[in-house]
Amino acid sequence: MGELGLYAIVGLSIGFLWGIGCSLAILYSIYLGGYRKAVEDSMLENKPDRFREAIKRIKARREKDRAAASRSASADS
Repeated sequence: MGELGLYAIVGLSIGFLWGIGCSLAILYSIYLGGYRKAVEDSMLENKPDRFREAIKRIKARREKDRAAASRSASADS
């Protein structure tokens, strides 16, 4: 039973690590695919609607952060 238990633990460990590695590889490939698509969209002459909306949201968030930082800096003075 001692050897069988050791083999079971080793097998489960390798299987678990293999499964995590495969999952991470799949997630990474999905991430790279999205990144490539974003770069392609940014290089297009006519930007897709989704891209333009995302840029608007990013700019609005940055403006909001800048306004909050300036209020914070003026309150600290």
